[in-house]
Amino acid sequence: MGACFKILICKNKPNPKGLTMDKDKLNHPLDIQVKYLKMVGPRRAEQLARLKIYSVHDLLYHFPRDYLDRSRTVSPFGMAEGADVTVRGRVLNVSETRPRRNLTITKAALESDRGVFYAVWFNQAYVKKTLRPGTELLISGKIDRAFGAVQVQVQDFEVMDKNEELLHAGRIVPVYSSTAGLNQRMMRNFIHAALEQWGGAYAEFLPQRLLDEEKLPSLPAALEHIHFPTEKDSAERSRKRFVFEEFLLLQLRLLLRRRSINREYKEHRYPDRRELRQKYIGGLKFALTVAQQRVVGEIYDDLDKALPMNRLLQGDVGSGKTVVAVLTLLRAVEGGMQGAFMAPTEVLAEQHHLSLSASLEPLGVKTALLSGGLGAKERRRLLEQIKFGEVSVVVGTQALLQEDVRFKRLAVVVIDEQHRFGVRQRAVLLEKGLRPDVLIMTATPIPRTLSLTVYGDLDMSVIDSMPPGRQPVRTYYVSPDELPRVFGFVSAQVRSGRQAYVVCPLVEESEKMDLQAAEELYRQLVENELRDCRVALLHGRIPGSEKEKVMGEFRAGNIDVLVSTTVIEVGVDVPNAGAIVIIDADRFGLAQLHQLRGRVGRGGGEAHCILAARLRTREAAERIRAMKTSNDGFFLAEKDLQIRGPGDVTGVRQSGMPEFRLADLARDREILIKARHWAEELLGSDPDLAKEENRPLKEYLRRFQQRTENFDHIS
Repeated sequence: MGACFKILICKNKPNPKGLTMDKDKLNHPLDIQVKYLKMVGPRRAEQLARLKIYSVHDLLYHFPRDYLDRSRTVSPFGMAEGADVTVRGRVLNVSETRPRRNLTITKAALESDRGVFYAVWFNQAYVKKTLRPGTELLISGKIDRAFGAVQVQVQDFEVMDKNEELLHAGRIVPVYSSTAGLNQRMMRNFIHAALEQWGGAYAEFLPQRLLDEEKLPSLPAALEHIHFPTEKDSAERSRKRFVFEEFLLLQLRLLLRRRSINREYKEHRYPDRRELRQKYIGGLKFALTVAQQRVVGEIYDDLDKALPMNRLLQGDVGSGKTVVAVLTLLRAVEGGMQGAFMAPTEVLAEQHHLSLSASLEPLGVKTALLSGGLGAKERRRLLEQIKFGEVSVVVGTQALLQEDVRFKRLAVVVIDEQHRFGVRQRAVLLEKGLRPDVLIMTATPIPRTLSLTVYGDLDMSVIDSMPPGRQPVRTYYVSPDELPRVFGFVSAQVRSGRQAYVVCPLVEESEKMDLQAAEELYRQLVENELRDCRVALLHGRIPGSEKEKVMGEFRAGNIDVLVSTTVIEVGVDVPNAGAIVIIDADRFGLAQLHQLRGRVGRGGGEAHCILAARLRTREAAERIRAMKTSNDGFFLAEKDLQIRGPGDVTGVRQSGMPEFRLADLARDREILIKARHWAEELLGSDPDLAKEENRPLKEYLRRFQQRTENFDHIS
């Protein structure tokens, strides 16, 4: 391998088309750095890296974001001003002028069947070398009649050469996402060169029966036609193939990950004791809903198996997920083992600890809160208690992940709002137990298409009904100019004995400004509209101990109105809160708005959500309309996916949400479902992908997963 590698470097290009090197891994586009491609080199490779293009494979899989139909040529004469045209002509002469220091105009007189017209380039003096008299050109651009003569402001052009394929005009032309220093001509030239040199290195890896049933083109043909299609239909067929490919590879990896987890037997078993659970259920002020009972049954079935549970619990705001989590943790406690409950924020961890300790301590179950705000001495004492099993249920934030946190016998892990944690963080917590059973909860309903991509390696349970008696929250839209009247309504709510939230937006990019805005709003309300109310301010910069104090006072009813950023988004439970005002609601996604709305009406009775926003975009108007018409979190999650796309919905980027090159979860959901079906069918009939027809797929999966590792050895 070393000798071949030296040849690659010295010649500054990869192996030519058709050459195979069985002893050298550097014979596939996955392994070839893009800087070794003809026409690229190190400087252009640095620019391509900004587009996450590092290998020749990355370049070939940098698919067009759009196409321009320049396949039909017309005469420029008689065309309307500003019309987009593709025209043909022969160069008669070329002139260049510089009307001002920073402007160069290159003008070519072109002869056509109907007369002479002019092609104009701005600040592209280099084209003059190409425009020799007699040269046949195809020009794409806009008609300009400003100076009497027919002119075409050139957007792209092609020299007519019978020996070369047209790339930039006279055909359906691809348009790529680009970056500074790389124009569309460069991108097309690079990709065409990569196809010429390396397109033949790709062998089909999807099973032929799959291609036949789904009517998908082969890989080499799809690569050719997605970049340089002969017709729009061929581009669409190729796009469908690569969307299917992306989804299938993802689903196979998720299912293989699930299988690898399920091969590790857990070292604990749960005795058939029910005293604690029965006492806990008996102490509740309500009966479990049918949905809660069903989900508890699914979880207990998992706990009784020899393999660790890995289950996602979805449920809308207020559907009763915490009760299910407690019943899960009690199985560990009844067996003399420990449970851990991890939450994403200190406020939410404190909320969970208060709830758990209030219901479990009377049963003799010791709980503890491990947070970053503990003093050194108190922390050491608590760590000792956890290590020797004196604490049965430990609630905490990421503090649970720290190396000095050791459990005696951790059997159950509950992770709330998993999308706030990365996969690596989750793995660290699991390593602290002996293959513990894991229940992941989310109060943000996830569309099926997203759940198959983010949580496709987990079993899923859904609480799909609400406790009886809970009324839908009434939702209103107002313009910011109406806020004085809104705060008058809040004041009236307080006089009637209810409490309220006022929520300000907070985004990372302008955190300092947003905190200032929150503080200014707090001062304004205290001095004016809510001067007769007890008002407090809560945001992420406040120390943990002070946050806990503010929330404790609010829960106790000693604060009437809480002005807050989105730290109260999830899990905060103050039953007496009957109104929430969300400032600049257009800056929030639907899922987040629904979560915030879920902070009110938790104690029954009438509740109100007031959305104050300037609807500057169609998307913002759609979100507000959806909030006004529905209280169903699952419906709103699907709507959020349609409006915003998968990138921001539920914050899933933080949990390893794949960045698809081509697939779109809202548009391509049917293809995703089919890909999931095929992944299950392939692994069901051939668990190791060992059959002859599946071996290329297995090899591609292996190479695809290892490509980053391979590049670590190439410099």
